[in-house]
Amino acid sequence: MTAFENAKKFFVACEASEGWEGCQSYVAEGATFRAQSEPLIEVTTVQSYCEWMAGLGKITLPGATYNLHTAAFDETTNTAIFFATFHARHTGEGGPMPATNLETHTDYVYVLQMNDENKVTSMVKVWNAPWALRELGWM
Repeated sequence: MTAFENAKKFFVACEASEGWEGCQSYVAEGATFRAQSEPLIEVTTVQSYCEWMAGLGKITLPGATYNLHTAAFDETTNTAIFFATFHARHTGEGGPMPATNLETHTDYVYVLQMNDENKVTSMVKVWNAPWALRELGWM
């Protein structure tokens, strides 16, 4: 399996709220995570991010979906990039308040650095969190 194929499988598993259990086979041990987004400030590993997404998708925003607009792979840097829009309605428990029944349609980008074993070694999420939080009525 190529690095790009593995990156795609990781993206799908993460967005399907499969948590670490569904994502770990695509990720190198100790893979790091970063994002300049308020809800994710304390998330520093890909494992923690996968668990955060699982909680968000299964508990707080059940039924969340996404539209993948484009995916690309740079063989020179061994980097996969995914641009998508996340669609969700806050109908579940969790989040900063009881269910608002409001929805968000928020754009985001995943940048995945892959190693020679075709596994994710680091991830950057580019996301305008305040936009999504306002749409959901959380701020």
